[in-house]
Amino acid sequence: MHSSHLLLEEPIRMVSILEPSKPNFFPAMTKIVGTLGPKSRSVEVISACLKAGMSVARFDFSWDDPEYHQETLENLKNAIKTTKKLCAVMLDTVGAEMQVVNKSEKAISLEADGQVVLTPDRGQEASSQILPINFDGLAKSMKKGDTIFIGQYLFTGSETTSVWLEVSEVKGQDVICTIKNSATLAGSLFTLHASQVHIDLPTLTDKDKEVISTWGVKNKIDFLSLSYTRHAEDVRQAREFLSKLGDLSQTQIFAKIENVEGLTHFDEILQEADGIILSRGNLGIDLPPEKVFFFQKSALYKCNMAGKPAVLTRVVDSMTDNLRPTRAEATDVANAVLDGSDAILLGAETLRGLYPVETISTVGKICAEAEKVFNQDLYFKKTVKYVGEPMTHLESIASSAVRAAIKVKASVIICFTSSGRAARLIAKYRPTMPVLSVVIPRLKTNQLKWSFSGAFEDNFTSQL
Repeated sequence: MHSSHLLLEEPIRMVSILEPSKPNFFPAMTKIVGTLGPKSRSVEVISACLKAGMSVARFDFSWDDPEYHQETLENLKNAIKTTKKLCAVMLDTVGAEMQVVNKSEKAISLEADGQVVLTPDRGQEASSQILPINFDGLAKSMKKGDTIFIGQYLFTGSETTSVWLEVSEVKGQDVICTIKNSATLAGSLFTLHASQVHIDLPTLTDKDKEVISTWGVKNKIDFLSLSYTRHAEDVRQAREFLSKLGDLSQTQIFAKIENVEGLTHFDEILQEADGIILSRGNLGIDLPPEKVFFFQKSALYKCNMAGKPAVLTRVVDSMTDNLRPTRAEATDVANAVLDGSDAILLGAETLRGLYPVETISTVGKICAEAEKVFNQDLYFKKTVKYVGEPMTHLESIASSAVRAAIKVKASVIICFTSSGRAARLIAKYRPTMPVLSVVIPRLKTNQLKWSFSGAFEDNFTSQL
């Protein structure tokens, strides 16, 4: 787990640093997930995002309604047709998320050293003195001295847009808190995060199930981002729910790790999930800052060895309002790639940010540069050693294909597959060239009708 820093080729030619980046037929291998919202939902902007390198569109259902997201998705479909760029759809659940509701939408000013009451009484109007929350059981989970964070977009690090509270007293169902920093909460909905406290809320809520079985089924979503995954059982229950929805039986589940509870059960969650999303915004609150890097490197290594995609969030927060990332953010993106991240997820940067297209383009360029110095040879040897012997037939074929492709300097690896498993196994060994999957559907018949199962099955059904 300490070998991540070795994944840089030595030595790097200094002259290559000064050379301008050459355009490539293929974009960065690292995928970019863009969250579509107010600043990125028109056909024009989505088309530009696709051209800039976005390959997965995320729909965050913790805000707004299915009708709003459907309009955005229709625009995405039109953009895909005009740009001829493929893009997957990811539905992000609300999960065990506690929220403060501000019906009036008036800005709420909170002053340091003052007090504010968190109450489950939704009839109350949000103000500087009282904040109504959507969870009745908060008082049961909290005790004096516990830490709570509240903000519209957790958490930018800007102390003026999110507030840090310390519980001073629990009174009935109300939680009385001391305000640690002056802040202004703007908007209609704020996320509440109780640090290192177990919250007795289901991972897949009734609202999530309704959205998945209606909006999700209608649009045949490719990925389900399971927010606040805390146990392997959370993934199993989500899988069982999807299996009953015919069209979503092939939808992949990405477990979103957002707190210490999820990290504690990380190994068992990884076994059950199709991929992992490390939500560093929330993790950065639950963990001491000096521990975040270790869990990131450890989690990415485990995902790599398991051959499952790892997605990292919160990399260029400053680009929400600025055209360029900070030096630290640019380095963070590159290090994420060198550590083994398969994708970068952009949240507020594209959802409400002023420069969604430029953000995607910038992150893509940084990823491409990092990929140039990724030590594939060392990574390949490490992965083969981890898998051990005897290998399964599929594992042997996949690793051999990658080794052969690199030796002959192939431009691309073409993989024929019906389930996508073979292609994913090849990608596990991180070839230096793209892997293109040719989908071979399976032929089925019920004596009256012939049909194909697998990707694009609707296009292949034929009536006798």
